[in-house]
Amino acid sequence: MAKILIVEDERDIRSLVAKALSAKGYEVFEASNGYEGWYMLQKEKPDLVILDIMMPVMDGMEVLKKIRNHPEFKEMPVIMLTGKSEDKDILEGYSVGADYYITKPFDIKTVLIGVKMMLGEKI
Repeated sequence: MAKILIVEDERDIRSLVAKALSAKGYEVFEASNGYEGWYMLQKEKPDLVILDIMMPVMDGMEVLKKIRNHPEFKEMPVIMLTGKSEDKDILEGYSVGADYYITKPFDIKTVLIGVKMMLGEKI
């Protein structure tokens, strides 16, 4: 099954998403800030990253830029899962390289469908 990295500073949200993905059989890794997420990404080489924007140490946009500029990871699918919900924020996320953008609050089913779409799995 696919490996998924969740980079989210809010423990409750990170735990909710991790439990839902684990229940569907995915191997899940967690990071609580962008710096830790970038380290975990290089170590675990996940198939997909779920990334918050507003985090301490290194924000999600900086992590996304690093992913898109790295030859090994530039094609890796990235889902932004964030409270930044204005049109300009969504457009910025896509312009930096997000493949899918989900705003908080969210329905966990939306995340699960997004994951399946990004991994090319049947919905």
